Amino acid sequence: MRVLQTKKNICSKVNVFRFSLSIIKTKLRKRNRLLMEFGKVQEIDLVDFALPKDHPSNNNFLLTQRSNAAQRKKLYIGCTGWSMKEWIGTTYPEKAKTKDFLQYYGQQFNTIELNTTHYRIPTLDMITQWKKDTPDDFRFCPKLTNTISHSRDLGMNSIQLSLFCDTVRQLEHKLGCCFLQFPPHFDERRLSLLEAFVQQFPKDIPLAFELRHESWFATSKSFELLLSICQQNSISLVITDVAGRRDVLHMALTCSKVLIRFVGNGLHPTDYERIDDWITRMKLWFAQGVEEIYFFVHEPDNILSPELALYLYNKANEELLVNTRGPKLLNAPTKGQISLF
Repeated sequence: MRVLQTKKNICSKVNVFRFSLSIIKTKLRKRNRLLMEFGKVQEIDLVDFALPKDHPSNNNFLLTQRSNAAQRKKLYIGCTGWSMKEWIGTTYPEKAKTKDFLQYYGQQFNTIELNTTHYRIPTLDMITQWKKDTPDDFRFCPKLTNTISHSRDLGMNSIQLSLFCDTVRQLEHKLGCCFLQFPPHFDERRLSLLEAFVQQFPKDIPLAFELRHESWFATSKSFELLLSICQQNSISLVITDVAGRRDVLHMALTCSKVLIRFVGNGLHPTDYERIDDWITRMKLWFAQGVEEIYFFVHEPDNILSPELALYLYNKANEELLVNTRGPKLLNAPTKGQISLF
């Protein structure tokens, strides 16, 4: 009887664990779905995709950068991950194996918006392998783990922040710029918390902030204070170009590194027109003293991201006098746009 009761207890605990795990997975799926829907709209043709004018504060910032205007500039082009079986035959060779995807990705792009680190801090073995699998000019841009970005104190009172920083330092010269993607509820009332985080974050690690809550952009006073904090501490503010949230396309420069997250719409004709506009703006910024731009191309499910990245790379080669590298897709058309419309 005792054995039977013990088995029942074990089964009961297993069922509770499975139920709890199911709830966690459901919440994660819901959260990921919400993240994927950020800035999406139904009627693309109704969106005004024109780039806004530069933020007024850029004038003062760029005055301090113009002494660097003659230096060779760098444009890094990348996507958001390398684990894309859908790219086999177009971006990766026909017989590419999963274990070799990062090597093939590194041959095509020179940076990556590293989402893996948002969910877990990588091991040192992983860091070593990543460095081994990528060319010397490749730059990783890791997101701070969500145990930091989504905690009430931004990880300042835990070991997570120092552990993350110590780990990404091992990327050495292949560390591009870390970025902290704040949760959607992180609003302007938390400015003092953000400022405290800035004071604690190591100065030797390049950092960018991505803010999504509308309050940052609706109240100019909060945004101006944010700009001042970032400029004084050489922190970038991620510029996001997405259809349904034109407010996050703030066009403010706070440091010599610029991070742009471009969200396309399945190679809609406006995707190419927007890239053309970005080439014009980046040309101006480079001439005014910006040193590095990281341009991350997003498309639905990221399947078509390499195609638009190729268009960006070709335009950059034609019009920008910068060091850059981009994809050379298999069976890609030699000229013109790839379009589904």
